[in-house]
Amino acid sequence: MLSVFVPTFFLVSLTPGMCMTLSMVLGMTQGVRRSLWMMAGELCGVGLVAAASGAGVAALMLRQPELFAVFKWLGGLYLAYLGIMMWRSRGRMAIPLDSMEMPPASRGQLALQGFVTAVANPKGWAFFVALLPPFLDAGRPLFGQLTVLVALILSIEFVCLLLYAAGGRSLRRLLGETRNLRLLNRFAGSLMIGVGGWLALG
Repeated sequence: MLSVFVPTFFLVSLTPGMCMTLSMVLGMTQGVRRSLWMMAGELCGVGLVAAASGAGVAALMLRQPELFAVFKWLGGLYLAYLGIMMWRSRGRMAIPLDSMEMPPASRGQLALQGFVTAVANPKGWAFFVALLPPFLDAGRPLFGQLTVLVALILSIEFVCLLLYAAGGRSLRRLLGETRNLRLLNRFAGSLMIGVGGWLALG
């Protein structure tokens, strides 16, 4: 079972999505090390969604889409606002254009950003509802199975987030060498706005 479960979830996690795009953006603007705080929040959200999906709670949530709507729109608008600030090379998410370093985003802000993006993504709920239950054995205790599978999911997700953040950091270095930091801010801001729109309208 694990020989099918692990590669399946790895390929799905590696596919570009809201959380992976967010990790790449923060890798560019905050660096890989500070992006770990976003990853911590995102992994908490993914773990909550996966556990709830496996336990059947998500079925009730998906029958009441209005519960998602408010959360989705608030989260999407917040990410879009951050993207606009980055586009304008302002705010704590943007890379400073001069030699003066702006205070980076706080750890709490980064963690909350990751958590909201993970939990407010209805596609994530639908994905786990569809894909996780088939790997559960009804003849065995649910808690133990969920613990193992969710731990594997979080490990796979963390590896993929690191890969995207490292890619964003490499892109920053490439553009930074040619002093195109404003272009980098606009590129990252556009991605952030896209993630916000994806979250709100998805």
